[in-house]
Amino acid sequence: MSFVWDWFYSVLLSLGFYHKDAKILFLGLDNAGKTTLLRMLKDDRAVSPEPTIHPNIDELYVGRLKLRAFDLGGHETARRLWGDYTTTVDAVVFVVDTTDRQRFPEAKRELDSLLSIDELRGIPFLVLGNKIDMPTASSEEELKFALGLMDTYGKDVKEPYNDCQVGCPIEVFMCSVVRRMGYKDAFQWLSQILS
Repeated sequence: MSFVWDWFYSVLLSLGFYHKDAKILFLGLDNAGKTTLLRMLKDDRAVSPEPTIHPNIDELYVGRLKLRAFDLGGHETARRLWGDYTTTVDAVVFVVDTTDRQRFPEAKRELDSLLSIDELRGIPFLVLGNKIDMPTASSEEELKFALGLMDTYGKDVKEPYNDCQVGCPIEVFMCSVVRRMGYKDAFQWLSQILS
């Protein structure tokens, strides 16, 4: 009987009549582009927001996902609150400014800290290397090396992730939010992982 329901929901998903609900945390250091990404996903327009002082919660649709997105800010004080939002999370989007190499070690520490939180064990992590439209942007390989992510899950996912025994699926995608480049593929990957 569950086969029939699974088939029915997959048909509804493919026709766009059904969306999987997901709670997503948008995290990363300040000035990485989290709020700009969220605005682009929600309103399809780039904005230059003020630094995020208070957590923002938005509901938006991305592909097959109906996201309840939490943009928690990336300044040092806000990072202390990240752990308060980790229960019942379906995925984490971690945004890194690829032009700010001096802060790569700080971004790595924060990402490593998140990966060690028990509530996030087995949760997919989408790492977005943002601002690749800038001439000083790092390459994907440089960013992966700096973050210690040389072995990632794979971008060519064909089925949902089910095995929490092997750690969390984590993948790096390079993007430019303001130029609308790269993040569509990243969220398609996340949608496939969560389906």
